Amino acid sequence: MVAASSKADDLAGIYLREWRSLLSILRRRTGSVDIAEEAVQETWLRIASPSETAPVILDRHAYLLRIAGNIAIDLIRREGRREALPLTEAVLATFADAAPSPEAQAIDRDELRALVRALALLPPKPRQALLMARCDQLTHAEIAERLGVSSSMVAKYLVQALRHCRDHLPRDR
Repeated sequence: MVAASSKADDLAGIYLREWRSLLSILRRRTGSVDIAEEAVQETWLRIASPSETAPVILDRHAYLLRIAGNIAIDLIRREGRREALPLTEAVLATFADAAPSPEAQAIDRDELRALVRALALLPPKPRQALLMARCDQLTHAEIAERLGVSSSMVAKYLVQALRHCRDHLPRDR
């Protein structure tokens, strides 16, 4: 047990003396300050708690570099898997059912009922003008011709209808 403790002390001493250069080496290898810093921290945790079955270390400096390098590679791989997840989710989304949920269907049905009630309370010409504009995609001139009124009257009908619907529909959305 004493031999393992002295090996750990030697590694810890090398780590403390060389952590800046270790960080610099890992930063160059990984291209990421964050990954390099995390690898250096994990290296410290690994050497600070040595195991009973620690291998015989001939070159402690090279051993320390190898540990830190392996940890950095593991971190890069883990980061690569995290970055791949959104792509996987995007692929899965293409196979997802596009139908609205039962809850969304119920909410939409309630909103449609409220709209129908609001439209039923409108006078006939503003209601017709709104339906022709929104459902039939007619221009003001086309609506005016069909209703036998001026284009400016069509605009007034549409304003009246939209205000009426706004005032009669639920505001929670």
